[in-house]
Amino acid sequence: MDLKLKPFDFAQAAAKAGMADVARRVEAKTRAEAAQGSGAVEKPSFQTALTGALGSISKAQATATSLQREVQFDNPTVSLEETMIAMQKAQLGFQSAVQVRNKLVQAYTDIMNMQV
Repeated sequence: MDLKLKPFDFAQAAAKAGMADVARRVEAKTRAEAAQGSGAVEKPSFQTALTGALGSISKAQATATSLQREVQFDNPTVSLEETMIAMQKAQLGFQSAVQVRNKLVQAYTDIMNMQV
């Protein structure tokens, strides 16, 4: 079975969904990026998106840890509220990453169990 996937056109999908203003902005941004960089431009991929998301989660965890340390040392410039919000952001990011991992493992298992 030969399966060919077409690239997803977000602007077209937004236009079909009745979001013409979003479609125009996406098309304008795409044209601007194409005109600006005539060199080798990295196309978006799942791998780069996942790597960026994991980097963002790691940065949020590091920020939360440093804020916790500053609160423990009684730094007057760091508030408890700010620290708690950073901790919740880091926790939500980590939980999201775990859920994505679980879905990927489940999809892999389902594909491997398919009858050919």
